[in-house]
Amino acid sequence: MSDAVDLFVAHWHRERPEVDVSPMLVLGRIQRLARLVEQDLKRFFGEFGLEFWEFDVLATLRRSGGADGLTAGALIKVAMVTSGAITNRIDRLAAKGLVERKPCPEDRRAIRVRLTEQGRALIDDLLPRHMANEQRLLAALDISSREQLADLLRALAESLGDTPPE
Repeated sequence: MSDAVDLFVAHWHRERPEVDVSPMLVLGRIQRLARLVEQDLKRFFGEFGLEFWEFDVLATLRRSGGADGLTAGALIKVAMVTSGAITNRIDRLAAKGLVERKPCPEDRRAIRVRLTEQGRALIDDLLPRHMANEQRLLAALDISSREQLADLLRALAESLGDTPPE
């Protein structure tokens, strides 16, 4: 079996045999897979009138926000976006009736973002469907291969400075 990356590497071996292009075998595939997965998720969430980032914010609030939600600062850390971007995302989700802003009781200068009933119902409905879709995306790998790949990707991510948000 071969894929596009194998072809690119073969071309480079022919054109520049003195250059070690072996990193492409991993990083090229990660980049191509990211695009393929992104396209699939865009299609999947589009069926529900959502963008992937909308699902991501809703899922973050559902899994870690509790009834009180999260501060915008906490959402920024998890989403790895700027404060302007998170404000825009919250505004758009609030306009859809999926989240609401509430004053933070501990700090009157801050706000907390929490799911509305509609937002919670949507994420609770979508999560099992999303996981089934991701199972489909990984169907070519058996459980042992998935675990091995997850471990390898974690090691690479950690080596590049990826740490859990605080």
